Amino acid sequence: MSSFLPRLRRLVFEHLDLPLLLIIVPLMAVGLLTVYSATYDANNRAFGQLVNMSVGIVVMWGVARVHPQHLMRFALPLYLVGVVLLTLVFFVGVRVNGAQRWLSLGFIRCQPSELLKIATPMALAWYFQKYETAIKIRHYALAFLMLLAPFALIAKQPDLGTSILVGAAGVYVIFFAGLPWKFIAGTLVAAVAASPFVWPLLHEFQRKRILILLDPTIDPFGAGYHIIQSTIAIGSGGGFGKGWLQGTQTHLEFIPERHTDFIFAVFSEEYGFLGAGVLILLYLLLIARCLMITINASTLFARLLGGAITLSFFTCAFVNIGMVSGVLPVVGVPLPFMSYGGTALVTLFCSLGIMMSIQTHRMLLKK
Repeated sequence: MSSFLPRLRRLVFEHLDLPLLLIIVPLMAVGLLTVYSATYDANNRAFGQLVNMSVGIVVMWGVARVHPQHLMRFALPLYLVGVVLLTLVFFVGVRVNGAQRWLSLGFIRCQPSELLKIATPMALAWYFQKYETAIKIRHYALAFLMLLAPFALIAKQPDLGTSILVGAAGVYVIFFAGLPWKFIAGTLVAAVAASPFVWPLLHEFQRKRILILLDPTIDPFGAGYHIIQSTIAIGSGGGFGKGWLQGTQTHLEFIPERHTDFIFAVFSEEYGFLGAGVLILLYLLLIARCLMITINASTLFARLLGGAITLSFFTCAFVNIGMVSGVLPVVGVPLPFMSYGGTALVTLFCSLGIMMSIQTHRMLLKK
């Protein structure tokens, strides 16, 4: 018995990074409490979120035990499977609220675009690892083409939020691989010059979201309703909040999508400026820890993938908080480890597992 417990402890915790766990556990706890508060009046999804988190933790534990070199072998097949699944969505996908983003597996629905949040940066990191000693401009050009395929397929669904996250993750890998600054500057100039031509290509609701950002009152009961109500909820929380389960904007159902995209408004109303500050601090600690892991990674593949995952956490949190606060357009990006979700939450835990794999296997190599 005395030898069994150490073996069990080693089996469970050997490949888990303690600092990351100490950051994620309070995020999960606060997220679960906030989902419960956001839905207990009508449709309590807290149990479902607990199940999703449990599945995510198992996935994180499993991925953390896989060596980064083994993960690299799955990079290209995973990317190709993801692109095929995205293509299938257009033919046999399930349409919900005007968007065709899901595949039905009978007992459950999955969103293939979530797979590409990990598969795209993995494939790009594998690609640059392959040409590590002689990366040329043509390699960057092909990398952008690899990124364009999933980005365009996801944007076409339409799912602007996920396409932005996938695109950002891919761009981070390309940037960390040493993309020349003159190419970056040229791309930015070209993007600004092309913006008038992109505007007509956007869907009507996407154009309206951008206009609403400038002045939500032009459609207060339509497209501007989300931003107006979320900013009222955030402001009404004051310095210390109204308390758990006491949010009036939340429980009178003024906040739309309050358990998913706009959960930050629910949290801010109940915990105030102080609570929001602590939440942001937790995200900063998460990003800082992931950056430390990335910097100390032992291979180019691990550094590129770790950097992309780290900045993806930042992008997700920044965009969500920005859109709920009314400083960015509403694009449907969930708040990491807080928003209710199935596939999206499991994807986040899978990303954490990769970061833990990069850290713990590096430590094992040192030993």
